[in-house]
Amino acid sequence: MTVNQNPHVLLYPRIRKSPFFYASRRHGVQMYSVYNHTYHPRHYGDPIAEYWALLEGVTLWDVGVERQIQISGPDAFDFTNLLVTRDLSKCKVGQCKYVFLTDQHGGILNDPILLRLEENRFWLSLADSDILLWARGVATHAGMDVDIREVDVGPVQVQGPKSYAVMRDLLGDSVADIRYYYLHDYTIDGIDVTVSRTGYTGEIGYEIYVHNASQNAARLWELVWEAGQAHGMKVIGPCHIRRIEGGMLAHGADITFDTNPFEVGMGYDWMVDLDQEADFIGKEALRRVKAEGPRRKLVGLEIGGARLGTYNDGSMIDPFPVHYDGGVVGQVTSACWSPRLEKNIGLALVEADLSAVGTTFSVDTGERPGTLLPSGEELVEAVVVPKPFIDPTKEQPKGDVTALAAAGPSAATGAAGG
Repeated sequence: MTVNQNPHVLLYPRIRKSPFFYASRRHGVQMYSVYNHTYHPRHYGDPIAEYWALLEGVTLWDVGVERQIQISGPDAFDFTNLLVTRDLSKCKVGQCKYVFLTDQHGGILNDPILLRLEENRFWLSLADSDILLWARGVATHAGMDVDIREVDVGPVQVQGPKSYAVMRDLLGDSVADIRYYYLHDYTIDGIDVTVSRTGYTGEIGYEIYVHNASQNAARLWELVWEAGQAHGMKVIGPCHIRRIEGGMLAHGADITFDTNPFEVGMGYDWMVDLDQEADFIGKEALRRVKAEGPRRKLVGLEIGGARLGTYNDGSMIDPFPVHYDGGVVGQVTSACWSPRLEKNIGLALVEADLSAVGTTFSVDTGERPGTLLPSGEELVEAVVVPKPFIDPTKEQPKGDVTALAAAGPSAATGAAGG
């Protein structure tokens, strides 16, 4: 029986479309997946070329799949603070935060970017899991006066060392004043947008949230694309090579409802503020996890064997089982070939007592059709290494955008080296 290695994804009315679907499609999407019940462009033919375009220039992404849940009303601050594990009294109006939403057991339901637009108005820019009905259920149980709805707002990402130059041409010099993880409102050719200095790359970058996206998204896309032409802008899909290098998490892969924040480590444990006076869902469970220590930990691995794919090319269908001393002790959740490191790298959730740097495993990188059991046919050696693999202190996305733009293209390319 012949296996079709590249089956199509059906395009039809039943699955939602990003407000940028038709605009981004014109650039030659080669593969879609479904994210938040919405078609999402994964790549445009050559993920390795897209990786270098991100590192050396400027890229445009359709991320309209990041559905925007707005929380507003008299109790919006207290309610949102109940949902997330961070203390929002430390989040100013006009600031963004990367946050975890956990359930009563401490499991990670979502890891959105939170935008505080007003004292009592927030957006949750969602990762790939349903939160709208969860939040409404919590509000009903809590008896709080809040309005929770999905708003007609769609984001695009402009990422890479030349992203500031594009944004300056599009919006003016004031873009330089947007600090890392802060936001500002603008109007572009009559279109209201909110711009944040955030992104899923570990590079300098911005997200543009277009208001009334169902009406304005296509025109906004073209305005950004036109501004990018002088800077060699390329349209790409999410660059999973770069996010794995940067240790950035993917919900549904590296983190799930069954994963708690103390297991993923990597500095993310500070996102759980157990000392704040306010309560949040999962606080008691996470207090116990911290006291007892997590049973598993997410580690970085250098993986031997043949060169892996790019993660978003259909080459990693299942997690890779991790073997140690004759048994399976975890799984590789995301893995790829890093062109800069010239190594296979990955993130793996393993038993906590085997998480020390230098621990050596065997990893099964083979395909396992029709079974959840390891094939045992393609075991390769893997060793635990520090993570993130590149730019562990996140200095890259915090860089001085004006200095980078003034230095010209050669400096921009060098700065992207991590």
